[in-house]
Amino acid sequence: MRILVTNDDGIFSPGIKALGLAMRALGEVYVVAPDVEQSAVGHGITVRRPLRFKHTASAGFGEIPAYRVDGTPADCVVLGVHLLGRPDLLVSGINIGVNLGLDLTHSGTVAAALEGTSLGIPSIAFSLDTSGEELNFEEAARFAVAIARFVAERGLPQGTLLNVNFPPRPRGVRVTRLSTHHYEDTVVERLDPEGRPYYWIAGQPVGEEEEGTDLWAVRQGYVSVTPVSLDFTDYGFKARLEALLQDHPLPLP
Repeated sequence: MRILVTNDDGIFSPGIKALGLAMRALGEVYVVAPDVEQSAVGHGITVRRPLRFKHTASAGFGEIPAYRVDGTPADCVVLGVHLLGRPDLLVSGINIGVNLGLDLTHSGTVAAALEGTSLGIPSIAFSLDTSGEELNFEEAARFAVAIARFVAERGLPQGTLLNVNFPPRPRGVRVTRLSTHHYEDTVVERLDPEGRPYYWIAGQPVGEEEEGTDLWAVRQGYVSVTPVSLDFTDYGFKARLEALLQDHPLPLP
């Protein structure tokens, strides 16, 4: 089995090193990751400039082939698949910090798995809660191998990926749904040395800890495994919308 490992924290992150080395238990591993941190870039693809794809021997992967890309996590997946061959499994992470609830819409870690899923590759995104006193990537990687083995043996439905979040000290695994976890944005205005305004977008994480959600599971000490579909269609409202438009047709311009 061939396994493509990527992330959004960059190729020198301790999380991707732990994940890449652990995945050797399952098969042939190769790493393609951003050359610098690309957190919160979402599912962006670089189309207005060329990309560099370079082998790197200094990221601590030993004999595992590792390549860095001056682009987004999704760029890394596209180049990795086209230049190195199609993998049997794609794993992204281990991200420094959780990706819960609505975080998925801007997470580069999850975006890499989304891109892999769109290419028909079974894909998993892994993230680690950083609220503990120390970051135990090795323990998270052991859980990641078990989950990856399960996916390799059982497969995933077409168009579905797994979003996995680890608490600092896991005490079990729960299958979850997405929570309302998101960042409540604030905009901080400052002045540059010439008196011109510039802005920082900041925010604090908020969300309801409802039982059965990914946020609840992680805060209770469980590994959260959430199946996520590429199909964003709201089928319940779709039927209502069709009925509404049938009764009240939109006027043609």
